Amino acid sequence: MSESVVDNATESSPEPPPGAEGAADGPSYLSHKQIMVVMGGLMAGMLLAALDQSIVGTALPTIVSQLGGIDKLSWVVTAYLLTSTAATPLWGKISDLYGRRVIFQAAIVVFLVGSALAGLSQNMGELIGFRALQGIGERRADVARLRHHRRRDTPRERGRYMGLMGAVFGLASVAGPLLGGWFTDSIGWRWIFYINLPIGIGALVVCSFALRLPVSRREHSIDYAGATTIVAAVTSLLLYLNWAGTSYGWASWQGLGLLAASVLLVLAFVLIEQRAAEPILPMRLFRNQIFSVGNGFGFFAGFAMFGGIIYLPLYLQAVKGMSAMMSGLGMLPAIAGIMATSIVSGRIMVKTGKYKIYPIAGAIAIIVSLFLLSGLTNTTPYWQVAVYAFIFGSGLGMTMQTIVTAIQNSVHFSDMGVATASATFFRQIGASIGTAIFGTVLTTGWRTT
Repeated sequence: MSESVVDNATESSPEPPPGAEGAADGPSYLSHKQIMVVMGGLMAGMLLAALDQSIVGTALPTIVSQLGGIDKLSWVVTAYLLTSTAATPLWGKISDLYGRRVIFQAAIVVFLVGSALAGLSQNMGELIGFRALQGIGERRADVARLRHHRRRDTPRERGRYMGLMGAVFGLASVAGPLLGGWFTDSIGWRWIFYINLPIGIGALVVCSFALRLPVSRREHSIDYAGATTIVAAVTSLLLYLNWAGTSYGWASWQGLGLLAASVLLVLAFVLIEQRAAEPILPMRLFRNQIFSVGNGFGFFAGFAMFGGIIYLPLYLQAVKGMSAMMSGLGMLPAIAGIMATSIVSGRIMVKTGKYKIYPIAGAIAIIVSLFLLSGLTNTTPYWQVAVYAFIFGSGLGMTMQTIVTAIQNSVHFSDMGVATASATFFRQIGASIGTAIFGTVLTTGWRTT
């Protein structure tokens, strides 16, 4: 595997002739100033989605205590992740048909409707359903489609824009647990969803007045079959993990039936993608070693990340007796680790063009931290938890953005959009499965104590 993100990158498309910037058959070229304005609108929407992922964790113990159904706790997270995973590539295709700005705005509206209904939920079933609706409206910014009018869009230059997105994610990571804890302890957990409304309205205003993207409409064959099949496959696996050992045995016919269905649906997905006119996950890209290994890393990073973000606050509240607000503060070492290593590794990567050491070191840090966190007891001092959480966050920070940049720079520009979406896709799938497995371990342990 090549270690240099510069030397390994495929050259960008040639400079367009004068007056061809808006051609439908080529990329859209924007000035640096235009890109900054567009980024402002995109980051407003990204803040909305990122904040919602991080704000829920500290409120989950209180939600479960009021609505009941601790065995369904993981579904509050996985329902959101599943639908957002399926919707991300579909939103991208539809935006090519009708324009990115109007679709970006439509996605925010769907997200806000889901948020309002989630806040009104009266039981866990309703909350899970409305969280799934929120996931459909979660639209990630597609930075890969923004390009300068000059040939400055090198892999290193692209890292600067990824850094801006990372800053938004970092802000949401810090603010989310604190806001979630504060709302839960003061005005109630329902406000973790209601807070999305003013932020979302602000994002809509920014999009309406600042987000002026060139419209280049192209006819597409949307891979509905592929999206449906992979969601059904992951859902079957999640149901197996959620029910086996609690409602049914691990070797029961119901559980094994779900497991078999998941395997068959994955095989069907591969066959569908090989025959689809425009697959959401082209199988040919897996011949690229960086693409394959990078997405594998992303899968396990998502698996570990949501296990820590969702269940560490639960430990701090249920075992250490912290309030929701204090558990949010207790997550700061993990957030500090994410921000510190992501910023430092990003800057070094921009300067040197080297990246391979960061995901390797990050993976080692994640494995070590998870091993240490698995030994937590009710007598473990908080300073020890904080050290483990910092190591955990540091591993994630060295892994997440580095992988995305490496994957982007390993493919041709024409595949950059689907390559970026694939990084999100595998991280979300890993997060869904990881959350379900951690939830099963929690529920099984809860029942046996």
